[in-house]
Amino acid sequence: MTTTDITNLMHTYYDWLRDKTTVTAIDGEWSVITTPYLDRHNDYLQLYVRPTLTGGLELSDDGYTITDLASTGCDLQTPRRTQLLQTTLNGLGVNRIGDTLTVHCTYDQFANKKHRLVQAMLAVNDIFYTATANHSSIFIYDVALWLDSHEVRYTSHIKLTGTSGLDHVFDFVIPKSRQAPERLVQVINHPNNDATKLTLFQFTDIRTRRTSDSTCIVLINDEHTIRSSIIDSFHTYDITTMLWSARHIGFMTFTL
Repeated sequence: MTTTDITNLMHTYYDWLRDKTTVTAIDGEWSVITTPYLDRHNDYLQLYVRPTLTGGLELSDDGYTITDLASTGCDLQTPRRTQLLQTTLNGLGVNRIGDTLTVHCTYDQFANKKHRLVQAMLAVNDIFYTATANHSSIFIYDVALWLDSHEVRYTSHIKLTGTSGLDHVFDFVIPKSRQAPERLVQVINHPNNDATKLTLFQFTDIRTRRTSDSTCIVLINDEHTIRSSIIDSFHTYDITTMLWSARHIGFMTFTL
């Protein structure tokens, strides 16, 4: 993939994000930003923004992400899930106040902070997609345990800044070895168009900032139906995909 290919993809992403985003004033203080990202119910994710007394901005999900998970039986109060939730939010610089996800920023920081809040909403939803009271397994934990069992050296929840100036959190970074290049790994629990678009953007935005031979890998939970177009999209941009059910075949990608 050439630099021109990466630039074209980023411009396509920017155009899609700009054209599909709307802003509506809902009272004298708050405005709502409707994004093109879809939640589990195929409704558009919405953020709320208002100016603060200190001259900055407050952005919030108005409690939607956590409340929606709780309403479907996902218990976020267990120690394991509480820790994972907080680790995810800390990596993105997002605060939790009660059930609300929120960030504060200056006007100059708005784009980056908005991007982080959207990432947090999507990441939290994806992590706990199957983590109901009757389903104790959390996919990203399963991945970490699998890597540990194969003695893979990695760092988790790494925040990297892309060419755009936006920050992205990567689930795992496996350092370069004598046999293999650096590997940037994103885990997708529930593969859909939004997860694909965001992951493509994250990888392409960071790619020119890393070493030329860095490898991008998407590890997909194929307990859910996966459209072939999603796999094709990743392959078009030289991103390696591995299905969780086939990890015994592709584990050398990680262990070298």
